[in-house]
Amino acid sequence: MKYIRARAPLRVSFIGGGTDLPSYYNEFGGAVLSSTINHYVNVTISPRDDKQVCISSLDTDTMVKYRLDEKPQYEEALRLAQASIGRLCRSIDGFTGFDMTDQNDAPRGSGLGGSASMTVAVVTALKQLLGQPIDKYEIAELAYIIERNDLGISGGKQDQYEAAFGGFNLIEFSRDGIIVNPLRLDRGLLSDLEYHCLLCYTGKTRASVKVIDGLQEYIISRRPETISGLKETHGLVYEMKNALLHNKLLHFAEILDHAWQLKRAINPPVITDSTIDELYENARKNGAIGGKLLGAGAGGYLLLFCEGRKKRQVREKLESLGGQFLPFSFIDEGVHSWYSTCA
Repeated sequence: MKYIRARAPLRVSFIGGGTDLPSYYNEFGGAVLSSTINHYVNVTISPRDDKQVCISSLDTDTMVKYRLDEKPQYEEALRLAQASIGRLCRSIDGFTGFDMTDQNDAPRGSGLGGSASMTVAVVTALKQLLGQPIDKYEIAELAYIIERNDLGISGGKQDQYEAAFGGFNLIEFSRDGIIVNPLRLDRGLLSDLEYHCLLCYTGKTRASVKVIDGLQEYIISRRPETISGLKETHGLVYEMKNALLHNKLLHFAEILDHAWQLKRAINPPVITDSTIDELYENARKNGAIGGKLLGAGAGGYLLLFCEGRKKRQVREKLESLGGQFLPFSFIDEGVHSWYSTCA
């Protein structure tokens, strides 16, 4: 087989972001509710025999090439792949090198967990190449270590675990470890949820690190509004889970809105801006019952839960304000890899 491919899905996080930061959950515990969607990061590896590594991004037309036994200078657009290769491959005797390409369905800073999905996909492809076992907990934790420790990128743990496992999950965080609890939701309920939800791109990307660094400072300094808001958010995760399990989608939407208001109070003022506020307020005025900005905040996608008969009205209004809509559906799959004979 000439090619090894891995694909990791992007995700929608409904509630709980911030409680997945070790600085918070090691003391208070945390949980998130999220689901993977049918948009992906794809990685392809083709072995070569000259001990060279050539990595290219099909999204940015960026390329870097270096010997496997050298410590490379990181290229911003390719650093997740470079750091993953450095951790998994550089010390392996007799390894002959490879070409790697990657492609992401979402723009950087979109709030759909693309960075974690990229790292999870790269790690999975490399493990396939090396003939190593692919364990989802190990993949997720390794991806987290590469991003947070090796590259020093601030962030929580939910995205790596969601991309690795896939599906609709309640993920719990504590000092003792991470537990991924799959929610076995009825297909009709998921279809109904998809019917009522819209993903609207705000037209802005953001450096999530700055947003998360601000939240980390609030947590470490024990800012009262931040700690109390995160504790309330943690409790709402289970309330939202129960709303879904009992097919109470209107209550689900109300919790979504409440959690967004909490998120704004937990990490002001960087979580939003006037453009995002205008989009959300107009969505609410035109038929959205609840919603939130995905990811750390300050840009990316808005998730909106709308009355079915008012979806078109919401969409047209937000498009007139510059919003761009992305069709999507919820999926069960997490990261997986396979062999291919075709370029």
